Amino acid sequence: MKTLYGLDVLEEDDFSILKGKRVGLITNYSGVSSHLRVNVELMLASGIKIEKIFTPEHGFFGASDGLEIRDSIHPKYGIRMISLYGDKKAPEREDLEDIDVLVYDIQDVGLRFYTFIYTLAYSLEAASKYGLPYIVLDRPNPLGGEIIRGPRIRDDLNSFVGGYGLPIRYGLTIGELAFYFKKFKMLDLDLKVIKMKNWTRDRYYPDTGLFWNVPSPNIPAFSSTICYTGMCFIEATNISEGRGTTKPFEYIGAPWIDEDAVYDELRREDFPDIAFRKRYFIPEFSKYKGEVCRGLEFFPLNYNADFVRVALSFISIVARKFPEHFSLRRYNEVLSIDLLIGDKETEKEILEGKSWRTIYERWREEEEAFKDFVKDLRLY
Repeated sequence: MKTLYGLDVLEEDDFSILKGKRVGLITNYSGVSSHLRVNVELMLASGIKIEKIFTPEHGFFGASDGLEIRDSIHPKYGIRMISLYGDKKAPEREDLEDIDVLVYDIQDVGLRFYTFIYTLAYSLEAASKYGLPYIVLDRPNPLGGEIIRGPRIRDDLNSFVGGYGLPIRYGLTIGELAFYFKKFKMLDLDLKVIKMKNWTRDRYYPDTGLFWNVPSPNIPAFSSTICYTGMCFIEATNISEGRGTTKPFEYIGAPWIDEDAVYDELRREDFPDIAFRKRYFIPEFSKYKGEVCRGLEFFPLNYNADFVRVALSFISIVARKFPEHFSLRRYNEVLSIDLLIGDKETEKEILEGKSWRTIYERWREEEEAFKDFVKDLRLY
């Protein structure tokens, strides 16, 4: 049975909860119904007054990585659009003076380093600060709701790609995550979630019967999302994670890598749910633009394929075999890999050649603590 988004459920009720209210809609290109109608158009057709549209990274239209998103007017709807990416990451008092309720409707990927969830967190805090009710239109976690993976991020590593004590993979829908932020920050907030219909925790996105809803420019397919769970760590190195190609997070390599050596070593590992081949590729932008990169292409063989394990092993192999070329990137004097993984211990263990099994064992206690914290927040 096809899953119905929170947007579909609200539409079935003719958006009655929003009637007579001035709405601040936090959304982007992923805000479509199960029958592929745009949320803005559905609301306007029902007489809902959308006062402003607030947008996350990539804006309303799906701009490329790193592009500045400016405030603007939507060319069709004539509605003012306010960017929450850049210098301003949360609505300010003047942005909310003519708003009665904030509504959030954006597709998530279920991973801590995805910036859209911090647009959710920061706007929840703004709603609490300025006394506005907040409604989340729930959407599926593409990676399901059963697997929790990774350390809970340390306070000293909080950034726009990780914070609020989340593990790498948190197994919550966006509505459940909103309740998590409320509980974690102890927000005084009128928060309501419009639940989905026909979704269960064991459902991955292809199980929902819905068309793939591209969450951002570099997650073009569900396979990209599975690979992204771990291959996002490659961003923190001088290895290309495949940005600028047709298969980001599935092509991994660099001009100075000997793909034969990496391939042979990785084959000795036990990855029954993952296939890979040697691959040359040329990024159109990002790292090594226009250069031939030597590396591997990865294929998840099932929805449970664990790319955190693969990424840890891949980085360890490359760091060990090509020490004269390999390097870790920094952001504000902090190693980016620490920001993405969420602790400083894992990076050291990777470079020391420790196995993913040792790392996973260390993470287990934190994963269990997170499960205990969220057990009363689950809606499905």
